[in-house]
Amino acid sequence: MANGSRQVTTSDIRKKKEAGVPITMVTAYDFPSAKLVEEAGVDMILVGDSLGMVVLGYDSTIPVTMEDMIHHSKAVARAAKRAFVVTDLPFLSYHGTLEEAVKNAGRLMQEGCAKAVKMEGGKELAPFVARCVLAGIPVVGHIGLTPQSVHQLGGYKVQGRNLAQAQRLLEDALALQEAGAFAIVLECVPEEVTGMIAKKLEVPVIGIGAGATCDGQVLVFHDVVGYASQITPKFVKRYADIGTAIQAAVAAYVTDVEKRSFPAPEHVFHAAEDTIKQLYGEGVDQP
Repeated sequence: MANGSRQVTTSDIRKKKEAGVPITMVTAYDFPSAKLVEEAGVDMILVGDSLGMVVLGYDSTIPVTMEDMIHHSKAVARAAKRAFVVTDLPFLSYHGTLEEAVKNAGRLMQEGCAKAVKMEGGKELAPFVARCVLAGIPVVGHIGLTPQSVHQLGGYKVQGRNLAQAQRLLEDALALQEAGAFAIVLECVPEEVTGMIAKKLEVPVIGIGAGATCDGQVLVFHDVVGYASQITPKFVKRYADIGTAIQAAVAAYVTDVEKRSFPAPEHVFHAAEDTIKQLYGEGVDQP
């Protein structure tokens, strides 16, 4: 847990790696979830473009727009007074010109109130990372399974299983570090490969489905608490099942309304007697 109520910084995150203290990150998409995550003491909150599937009902992250990300990032940032907020750049918002990438990253910080942005991709993105860093925009890299490239990858598959893939991941990580990324997310990678990469990098490696040998972990809020989470990947540990509790509560409400047992007398307001007489007249039965 971060110290006190002081805003977490990139320097704090780097120092955690140096001290061997695990970094905690949770992906959240709105004010209520971010508030709970903040109060729980996480170091970083990721506003992921996975909101497309988790919140907006798409079947991938591809349809998510800059406007979607800005909208949700602002909501999270209002709750995060201490945790460090990182927001995803959505599909094709940073693959054109360097100027377009900087402009979109800048929008996430100016309009979305993020403290940093995250980009999916390896060494081919190094010039974009470097240009954003030069503009004063902190960047988190993301390699391994990159959901924005899921169709190109042929599905949601573990990356880095063979030697060539593992070496490519290391090259990508080193290139992103050299370009100025202050941390790297490593997704769905064998634990042994994760450990090798984390040892060779100076910047923190935050894993999701990448084992215990990295410098920190990130999971999605809805997966952690069981909130309308349709699919539970192998790498997720569910700490609660609030979805079932919410569904049961709403079902009980529906039953009470249908039986006219809600609202009960204790939930009702009453008008003054003279007002009632004026509304209904003398001798008229009241509802």
